[in-house]
Amino acid sequence: MAEQDNTTTRPQRAAKRRAEAAIHELHGAPKRKRTVLGDITNAPLENSGSRILNEKEKPGSQILDEKKNPGKLKKPMPLVAPVTLLGKGDDPQLCVPYASDIYEYLRRMEVDPKKRPLPDYVQKIQFDVNANMRGVLVDWLVEVAEEYKLVSDTLYFCVSYIDRYLSFKALPRQRLQLLGVSSMLLASKYEEIKPPEVEDFCYITDNSYSKEEVVEMEGDVLECLKFELGGPTVKTFLRRFSRVGQEGIDVSDLQFEFLCCYLAELSLLDYNCVKFLPSLVAASVVFLARFMLCTKSRPWNSALYQLTIYKPANLMECVLNLHDLYLSRRGGSLQAVRDKYKKHKFKCVALTPSPPEIPLSFFEFEEANS
Repeated sequence: MAEQDNTTTRPQRAAKRRAEAAIHELHGAPKRKRTVLGDITNAPLENSGSRILNEKEKPGSQILDEKKNPGKLKKPMPLVAPVTLLGKGDDPQLCVPYASDIYEYLRRMEVDPKKRPLPDYVQKIQFDVNANMRGVLVDWLVEVAEEYKLVSDTLYFCVSYIDRYLSFKALPRQRLQLLGVSSMLLASKYEEIKPPEVEDFCYITDNSYSKEEVVEMEGDVLECLKFELGGPTVKTFLRRFSRVGQEGIDVSDLQFEFLCCYLAELSLLDYNCVKFLPSLVAASVVFLARFMLCTKSRPWNSALYQLTIYKPANLMECVLNLHDLYLSRRGGSLQAVRDKYKKHKFKCVALTPSPPEIPLSFFEFEEANS
């Protein structure tokens, strides 16, 4: 194999790769197939249960340990014990031995002031940006995420960065879209395997902002957040809550999961949901989804109470807020999320019927019955 030429600089190598790609495209070379991560299984390869051993490490071989015991033979190296593999689609955070400790840690993290926006930043900090403008921005960012096929976690992080930034710095409305694309660029770098380029986010704004402006705002957001980019979102808790929430509901698992995702993304549109903790929003989403799919039964049960540590009365305000969003009593002009979940790939869950009112008796729950 030829040695790598270390004299070329990184930009030169990047330019060479782009030139080679252009030549392949010019000559009609087949495009590389894009692979969805969900299609990649983690089925064990041959001998994947143990570390691959070379000839000198195989059991029974004799290896001289010249440093510690010159002239003596090392004992045969034992095989490494097989590693338990997760099944297809399993979330490592749902592993039984670790789940309770992980979610206890996440519950402590979600109340960390460094990761929480102010619940009333529009009234206290902003002078030129209001709740309606924020809703329009988030609705547009949903379309951007769909256009570039970003994972849902990227969208949640992006909205979190926006709210946290606006909690500390006043921003003129002319730069609100710039904050949006810069936050999504930052969230993409944090969450995506291959994030879009800066130029892509300039293009999506019809080149309203230059590359330099996007990069400068990205640095400003990082500085404002003190580089605290991680933390639990509604999606983090929803992954666990929905698994218990779908039990006893007579629909497919995907139907319930997509409905929960739809309600959770609707919550991103509403400034009034900023004050709620992510775990509370996730629990409220499960409550409302169960009510919509089984209107005659109480949505909450002892299993959900023990899992979420929320009583229905704790969820009442958030559930009613989400219900108004679903029925377009709030944010009815914001259509990106609604159009997204009307598609067949999401089981058309945005068209799921719902009663106009939720019985107040459903918010009554006695801990003694749990």
